[in-house]
Amino acid sequence: MTNKSIGFIGGGRITRILLAGLKRAGQWPSRVVVSDSNAETLSKLKATFPGIAVAPNDNRQAAAQDIVFVALPPPAIGDLLEEIKACLTPASILVSLAPRLSIAKLAEGLGGFQKIARMIPNAPSIVGAGYSPVAFSAGLTAAERAELAGMWSALGECPEVAEDKLEAYAILTAMGPTYLWFQLYELQAIGRSFGLTPQEVEAGIAAMALGAVKTMAESGLAPEAVMDLIPSKPLGEDEATVKGLYRSKLEAMFKKLKG
Repeated sequence: MTNKSIGFIGGGRITRILLAGLKRAGQWPSRVVVSDSNAETLSKLKATFPGIAVAPNDNRQAAAQDIVFVALPPPAIGDLLEEIKACLTPASILVSLAPRLSIAKLAEGLGGFQKIARMIPNAPSIVGAGYSPVAFSAGLTAAERAELAGMWSALGECPEVAEDKLEAYAILTAMGPTYLWFQLYELQAIGRSFGLTPQEVEAGIAAMALGAVKTMAESGLAPEAVMDLIPSKPLGEDEATVKGLYRSKLEAMFKKLKG
């Protein structure tokens, strides 16, 4: 448990994911305040995490905490910065969970406030298995960075990276599960239709997926050699189509984030 209070501006999916990860790891903060303009969103979050304080339509309450997470999409952040900048103290730390808005832009919108970090969150943080790259401003001391890293360790890996790489990670790691989950759930359904029990399907697919990634990372083989380890490829004739979708969709999204 951290002795710092935490505020979340925005009570949507990513706030729920991060709170669940902290709770699962026993790293619950001394106080959690969540603000949102949607009362129903806050009500649902409060039902899941009764220990939080909710602040409907009052971002200043969340911004008055020791560590302030901005969990809003980029277009909604511009006006917010002007609203909360007077709430931040010299001891405050602001963490943006959004792509596109740089540390420099955030600092400018906050009237020169410099204790800023940017994180690209990852949904598997809900079970402590996230991969959430982070970039720190020069205004954060080594001790403050270490404190944040200690808290985030409950969520999985949070490697420090160059800020200009965060948008690439947004495409690769933050959105990455969406490229795989629908396929893996479809494999589960197919496995059950073949007569396997749900437990057998889950165990088999989990081991297969983890093993496939481990083979890529640890076999020392070139990509072509890895993919040649299995001679039968039922979807082989569709690989070019799938690759084309990846290229066209993800490259367009990356240009949008960097634009």
